[in-house]
Amino acid sequence: MAIKPSLPKGTRDFSPVEMAKRNYIFDTIRDVYHLYGFQQIETPAMETLSTLMGKYGEEGDQLLFKILNSGDYLSKFSDKELLSRESNQLISKFSDKGLRYDLTVPFARYVVMHRNEITFPFKRYQIQPVWRADRPQKGRYREFYQCDADIIGSDSLLNEIELVEIIDTVFSQFGIRVAIKLNNRKILSGIAEVIGQEDKIVDITVAIDKLDKIGIENVHKELLAKGVSQESIEKLKPIIELSGTNKDKIATLKTVLSESEIGLQGVKESEFILNTVAPMELTNAVDFDITLARGLNYYTGAIFEVKALDVEIGSITGGGRYDNLTGVFGMKGVSGVGISFGADRIFDVLNQLDLYPKEAIHGTSLLFVNFGDDEALFSLKALAEVRKAGISSEIYPDAAKMRKQMSYANSNGIEYVAMIGESERKANKITLRNMATGNQELVSLEQLISEIGK
Repeated sequence: MAIKPSLPKGTRDFSPVEMAKRNYIFDTIRDVYHLYGFQQIETPAMETLSTLMGKYGEEGDQLLFKILNSGDYLSKFSDKELLSRESNQLISKFSDKGLRYDLTVPFARYVVMHRNEITFPFKRYQIQPVWRADRPQKGRYREFYQCDADIIGSDSLLNEIELVEIIDTVFSQFGIRVAIKLNNRKILSGIAEVIGQEDKIVDITVAIDKLDKIGIENVHKELLAKGVSQESIEKLKPIIELSGTNKDKIATLKTVLSESEIGLQGVKESEFILNTVAPMELTNAVDFDITLARGLNYYTGAIFEVKALDVEIGSITGGGRYDNLTGVFGMKGVSGVGISFGADRIFDVLNQLDLYPKEAIHGTSLLFVNFGDDEALFSLKALAEVRKAGISSEIYPDAAKMRKQMSYANSNGIEYVAMIGESERKANKITLRNMATGNQELVSLEQLISEIGK
């Protein structure tokens, strides 16, 4: 009995129409990246585990897909080791590679390995799939595409401002209303300092980052479970519940963090970004959000997150500054900042809001009907001229019944059908049928190209 085929959970097939939509997303983002001077690179789907492990925090490490070594890897283990079932100790012997979790760590590895070929500051973009062993749910997949842009080798906050502009430009072109959220990891470090929990900065940021999903009370419970004192939590609560305008929040934080040097530095950086983008008349608002934490450990400065306003879905873009990432690969003192568009979530948002332009998902414009060998050969000559004019077109490969060929055109959303039978051949004309209106007329090849070209 044949095995019924299936997909791994958290993955999807994409039809031709869906691929047209995805390519519209990739092309739009790619064009904006080019507009801002970014250059494209690619890295392998798999990296060594030594490259990936320890870069995403404890939770991130658990979500890495590990790849089994080829060959008889079990022969390397003693019976005692196998019976111990201690997977963390065994993993290093049967797996030394993993699927990439994101594009930023591989990019840092790329920079270190190609440092002598790169001119700094280096502006790169990358559009490739990543994999995470996460629990699949709405808007969250195990295989998904990221569309990253990073600037490395520059400390200037003008880079952060340019990334905000890119975010605004991309979503304006998509027609998606978004909120661009901004915070700074230095501010979060300052908060941990003033509440007396500097050693719990990772636990605090991970918990705060879940505030929208689990609520303030569950954040408190998680912090207590991580060893943060009740007194510190009481000090934290009014800070993460700050409200008002961006200026109001900045002013309050200057007071709250007055005893924290690193906290004030984060406030200063955030204020510069907000003040600089304010007069730019962006389409989408930039909101200073103290609860934004971004769980990845490598962020050290500004952090970004983008939420769609008209669809219930998680973050559709995120990013931030990372001062120390290349240092773990032996290249210290190189700062970077980047963003990543979540193409799969953007795909879902555009679907729900029905925002795809017609031309973006349009396939074949013209189908030539096949009446037989002689007519098909005549049609091929016309078909070549039509394609030279830039019109997407095809000929039905078999001399099937007219009803079947018309059904094919309808099923594939083909707008026009060209018919060249014996009478059309003698007159050197083509019968052109508009599939939407049902109207058809006898035209010359030049008229056909002009009509469809409109």
